[in-house]
Amino acid sequence: MPTGPADIDVLIVGAGPVGLLLANECARRGMSARIVETRAGQSEHSKALAIFPRTLEIFDMAGLVRPFLDAANPVTRVSVVAHGRELAHVRFAPEETPYPFIAMVPQDVTERLLAEALQRKGRAVEYRTTFVSAEQRGDRVVATLDRDGQRTEVSAAFVVGCDGAHSAVRHLLNLPFEGAQYEDLFLLADVETNDALPADELQLCPSEFGPAAIFPMSTTRRRVVATFDRQEGDAPSLELVQNILRERAPEGIEARSLIWSSYFRIHHRQVAELRVGRMFVAGDAAHIHSPFGGQGMNTGLGDVWNLAWKLDLALRGRGGGNERLLDSYTAERRPIIKDVIETTDRMTRAMATPNRFAQALRDTIIPVLSHLTPFQHAFVQRLSGLGIAYEGSPIVEGGGERYFDDSLRGGEGIRSRFLLMIGDGSGASTHEAARQLADSFRDVLELRSRAVEGIALVRPDGYVAFSTRHEGSAALDSSRSLLESILG
Repeated sequence: MPTGPADIDVLIVGAGPVGLLLANECARRGMSARIVETRAGQSEHSKALAIFPRTLEIFDMAGLVRPFLDAANPVTRVSVVAHGRELAHVRFAPEETPYPFIAMVPQDVTERLLAEALQRKGRAVEYRTTFVSAEQRGDRVVATLDRDGQRTEVSAAFVVGCDGAHSAVRHLLNLPFEGAQYEDLFLLADVETNDALPADELQLCPSEFGPAAIFPMSTTRRRVVATFDRQEGDAPSLELVQNILRERAPEGIEARSLIWSSYFRIHHRQVAELRVGRMFVAGDAAHIHSPFGGQGMNTGLGDVWNLAWKLDLALRGRGGGNERLLDSYTAERRPIIKDVIETTDRMTRAMATPNRFAQALRDTIIPVLSHLTPFQHAFVQRLSGLGIAYEGSPIVEGGGERYFDDSLRGGEGIRSRFLLMIGDGSGASTHEAARQLADSFRDVLELRSRAVEGIALVRPDGYVAFSTRHEGSAALDSSRSLLESILG
């Protein structure tokens, strides 16, 4: 069994948005990493588009958000339109975040911005480099890579497969990709349009011809996603997109030229385990689902944001002997993935139903529900990612809800430490006991004050591991016990 140090801490397979965020996080947290990509360069197509508020918060905590804000077309409204009639109009403006909008940023731009950020950190993607195989040997993984026909080996403490729906890492681990394929053929098209529709509004268009979604990339450029019953040519034509918009879209919109288009098949699939020993899968390598809702890339980015700090702690010998910490990646992310797949599947089937009665029922219920404040709030929370929480996690006591304030922002606000948050009004004895607790976990715990009463233990990914409105020794003892169980 190998006993010496591995060549690198993390080998990242795949340089899409998910792999690139992980590579940036490894650099920010001081982990040595290589990121390899079979392609000769980054994507030239827009593909994934919507970046939701929680992902923008993640980018902010990672010190990456500003270029995305500069590049984004912000969307603050979602409308549902059927048969030329607006069934619902929901304002998308969550109040509890500095990013109360959906940022429309084409995937090629997202990849370029993340790759440029990685270069500023002194690291780069290794293109034309293919992951061939890997073998776990003791406390490392020895991987075989191929670059232009030349094979080399690299040993890594961990390997993370961010290599898409046809993941070589997932196949190597023999992880079943459970689920099914939608019968319908999907088309995607980026088109230049007139300015008949608002630039800050996303349209969902259920129809007896099949559903369509229209994402505004700018005032006169839009992404159209729709189902279609048969393929015409190698890629959708401008005429085909125009016919779909005539049949399903709000009145007035005109597609004037075609920028890029593609046909594709969609599955709803997921793996049961995201970890096998020292190897992990994330993003499309672990889950794929309907594009309606725009959740795919955001969910994958959430995967590696959850994983990065756990690898960091394990590499530093904190939690390294505690399998529960690394197992918590599956325990926490799989319920989120399952919920996203089920939600997007329900949305797709509701929008696509060919049943006349079901269509009439849908068109009657949606206007009623959309005017209810609880429905609007739940819709925005689910779509935005702000409602994601890790209740039930083996390393969380309580709801595991998101935590975000100004002190976490900018790339330096939260890094590789837990935060012990103490209310400003807490007594001197509580502050002294909290200081002693922070001192006893000096390398992984930082003491901070906040305006809210009580005590909270915030994880390095900005989720709450433990919180209480009370102060005193009992609350601090609970924080200590949880830290000890997480860190092994």
